[in-house]
Amino acid sequence: MTVSDGDRHAQAETTESSTLSLDDGDIHVCQDGPRDAPALLLIHGSASSARSWDSLVPLLTGSHRVIRIDLLGHGRSAKPAGPSYATPDQGRRAGVALDRLGVERAIVVGHSSGGAVATALAERRPDLVTALVLINTGPGMAAFIASESAVIAPSQWPPADEQIRRFASTGFSRAGYQIPQELLDEVRMMTYHTLTETMVGTRAYLEEQALPERLTALGKPLLVIFGEDDRRWRSSSAAGYRTVPGAKVELLPGLGHSPILEDPARTAGPLLAFTAIHAGRG
Repeated sequence: MTVSDGDRHAQAETTESSTLSLDDGDIHVCQDGPRDAPALLLIHGSASSARSWDSLVPLLTGSHRVIRIDLLGHGRSAKPAGPSYATPDQGRRAGVALDRLGVERAIVVGHSSGGAVATALAERRPDLVTALVLINTGPGMAAFIASESAVIAPSQWPPADEQIRRFASTGFSRAGYQIPQELLDEVRMMTYHTLTETMVGTRAYLEEQALPERLTALGKPLLVIFGEDDRRWRSSSAAGYRTVPGAKVELLPGLGHSPILEDPARTAGPLLAFTAIHAGRG
């Protein structure tokens, strides 16, 4: 399923965008759906932004207040050189953003390294997080698939479209899929510092302790969605999450690292079934 231009325009008209001033930099926030509905926080991955959820959001707003943030260093948020881009600090900022928006409980969804940020948020603020959904988030660095296409030298920054397409090529596996221009533009809006520091922060967090161990200690309801043809994280590694008591793991055949973009409808199916059970629970 794809979102038509009309649907995109309707979404653009109803999305509320705002900027939250945090101590270490401004955070850009998008909100869609009824403000009195259960809150669903969507956290993007490295070298991405809130825009990566654009096609999925219209499928979620019928039953949720959908909140998207640009993590510090990404998208339309500030990109300062001084603050830490470590995963726990990004999780802390996400919690502060929810506080500022008056959200007391939320299901938190993270794509790729955004799943690590979602986990860090739950570790820091278990009172705030009702349940977790991780989409193509590797459980540990042993599952990572290294690629030469992911290398951009500092001297090449800001990169041209073709360089970004090569950099992002392993993020998609569906035949014929074209990366939206707005996502290329938002990669270029990053600084080389924020790009590399975010990746270093994710690696350090996963090397310190694997996500299944962290999630077992948290005891939160967990759904893991994984495109079976992921070219960045071995999809077989999704089985590692089955050690988390009660975890549900859904593999999506024919999709790669970014099912939220490659096939939003197939991604929304298990996500909405999960949130229908856990939204609003204490």
